[in-house]
Amino acid sequence: MNLRDLVYGLYARRVEGRLDHAQVPKHIGVILDGNRRWAKASGGSAVQGHQAGADKISELLGWCGETEVEVVTLWLLSTDNFDRPEAELVPLLGIIENTVRSLAADGRWRVHHVGTMDLLPARTQTVLKEAEEATAGVEGILVNVAVGYGGRQEIADAVRSLLLDHAARGTTFEELAEVVSTDLISEHLYTRGQPDPDLVIRTSGEQRLSGFMLWQSAHSEYYFCEVFWPAFRKVDFLRALRDYAARHRRYGA
Repeated sequence: MNLRDLVYGLYARRVEGRLDHAQVPKHIGVILDGNRRWAKASGGSAVQGHQAGADKISELLGWCGETEVEVVTLWLLSTDNFDRPEAELVPLLGIIENTVRSLAADGRWRVHHVGTMDLLPARTQTVLKEAEEATAGVEGILVNVAVGYGGRQEIADAVRSLLLDHAARGTTFEELAEVVSTDLISEHLYTRGQPDPDLVIRTSGEQRLSGFMLWQSAHSEYYFCEVFWPAFRKVDFLRALRDYAARHRRYGA
């Protein structure tokens, strides 16, 4: 361990010691951004960057467990990412599949997929479904893996699901118009039954949501971190929690 690592370790313990666990967010959404830029700065390939980013996930979940976070949503692949070159996309999907298998095999986390299954290769769909089934009884952190996810797509899928559900019941459009509400739409989201994210973290210095959990993040706090995702440290995580705890959430009041 070099001097810099020692200093960071001491600082992280100091921040953690002052953290009020009663003010810790119960649901954290994370936009894992900066893998490719981290790799470029390190002289590596995009695939190496994605693998380094995947390797960081178990560390993050460990920190979340230590601080009593209950739900974590990880944005691993957006609907826009399907426009990337095949030479990058195919290995990325393989990395995601291996990551999801590892999360399920760990035994500490309950895995749930959020996103559009139809956009994904059959092999990826199978991995996601098997991970959900294998971890259904786990009582640890609920880990939403957002793969093939887009915020607008989620809302469109929720409305479609709502319409099909009521059509099957024989509800007329006039009757549906009378009862449709934000709560009813929420019941058809990918995250139905879950609390909305209290805190959304985005790494790499970008200060936008890019469509991440558009519906659920209406009252979320945002924390934008300069470091690229593979370089994200425990001290960065603790700073985000400290920043969140210092804010006064008014929900429009």
